[in-house]
Amino acid sequence: MTLSDSEKQEYAEYVKEVTPTHNLWMQMLRAFVVGGIICAMGQFILNVATDYFELEKDVAASWCSLILVLESVLLTGFNIYPKIVKWGGAGALVPITGFANSVAAAAIEYKTEGQVFGIGCKIFTIAGPVILYGIFSSWVLGLLYWIYTIL
Repeated sequence: MTLSDSEKQEYAEYVKEVTPTHNLWMQMLRAFVVGGIICAMGQFILNVATDYFELEKDVAASWCSLILVLESVLLTGFNIYPKIVKWGGAGALVPITGFANSVAAAAIEYKTEGQVFGIGCKIFTIAGPVILYGIFSSWVLGLLYWIYTIL
């Protein structure tokens, strides 16, 4: 079935109407602001842990990561983090909080299918490829480094 010129033009106008427009500079600004806020929160937690609780830097960094992941999971559970992601884009998805959000969101989405076939099978649907390729690329780089040190 071929379309007439007027049908093609109508379809092109429809596509143009329903296709969202994006302002790249505004998206980058939002990502910068959201990512900056997350980083500032992490720095605040790190400063409080080292100065007020007098923890060593390594221990404080671990607590900082744990607290940021917990905040992300709680905000995902209350359906707040997805709104932050929608507004801030990559600024909210790239930090550790975005990774925790992807795991928690999958668990929440599939909990109705049960513990094993729902949460157990689907929890790493989004985060799984990140883990897989992160481990694989670190293995390849480690192998290359080992070969380099031998030579």
